[in-house]
Amino acid sequence: MQEAKVDQLMSRYDGAVPGASLLVMHDDVPLISRGYGLSDLESKAEAGPTTNYRLASITKQFTAAAILLLDEDDRLGLDDPIRKWLPTLPPANETITIRHLLTHTSGLIDYEDVMPATATEQLRDADVLRLLETQERGYFAPGTDYRYSNSGYALLALIVEQASGQSFQSFLRERVFLPLGMHDTLAYVRGGPEIAHRAYGYSEIDGGWTRTDQSPTSAVLGDGGIYSSIDDLAKWDASFYDDRLLSDASRRLAFTPWTKTDTPDVEYGFGWRITGESQWHSGETIGFRNVIVRYPQQRLTVILLSNRDDPEPYGTARAIAGLFLDP
Repeated sequence: MQEAKVDQLMSRYDGAVPGASLLVMHDDVPLISRGYGLSDLESKAEAGPTTNYRLASITKQFTAAAILLLDEDDRLGLDDPIRKWLPTLPPANETITIRHLLTHTSGLIDYEDVMPATATEQLRDADVLRLLETQERGYFAPGTDYRYSNSGYALLALIVEQASGQSFQSFLRERVFLPLGMHDTLAYVRGGPEIAHRAYGYSEIDGGWTRTDQSPTSAVLGDGGIYSSIDDLAKWDASFYDDRLLSDASRRLAFTPWTKTDTPDVEYGFGWRITGESQWHSGETIGFRNVIVRYPQQRLTVILLSNRDDPEPYGTARAIAGLFLDP
């Protein structure tokens, strides 16, 4: 009965259209793990549990975890000024700390607001730093307000590189993905390892689906560059119930509601939004819309990854979770 209701909620993704992969986990057991529609319209490849989607801002929880691992290693401190690690930033950023970046309370200028309007070459995280080196102002004094910041998470990826001596993608692979058995997950760099079982992104234009897989910001890693599947994300979700990756203290830091956001009833941890008993994050970029929603008190998680620009999946994921949550 529940599966029929889930299929009804997922019906927009089904058929010869850009699709989705859906995971419903309870007590580490997948109740539903399946694909709908197509991951590649041109080859007619079907979406499934191993299909890898660009996670967009769901990446931020991995970037935050990398910082927490380095904090556990005593390689950095959460209250380090970011200019300790990125000294080319202007003096206006003098009082911004790593913690401010994690919680979107830095006031940093959004790099998308200052990148060239005519940009066709893809930006990397280092290009974000170069753009911010020219900004002698912020939106507000650090720690006094909240403003969602892709710039902050791009800088966090660079800080991971400085503190670890590794590339961001290598650090994630060695310290996060491989230890958790997430063998097909990667922070994608053109010219590096290719993406297995790759979903391509699409947008609905003039009544038809057009491939819109990459934009000038799609190569920035720290704020949105990871590709993963529901199969691999099941392992990521499970890691938050024990010490297999992060210590109990680090997990508490990640899920502490440090700041209110610009959405009523939503607070922000380190790479996670917190609403009541749920921990969640969406990821939106050209051609992809994703969400992960966790209810840790009931050990229930819903992950919905899609390779299309519509619909926004948070409401669908919450409706699916409602079919399985205890009253």
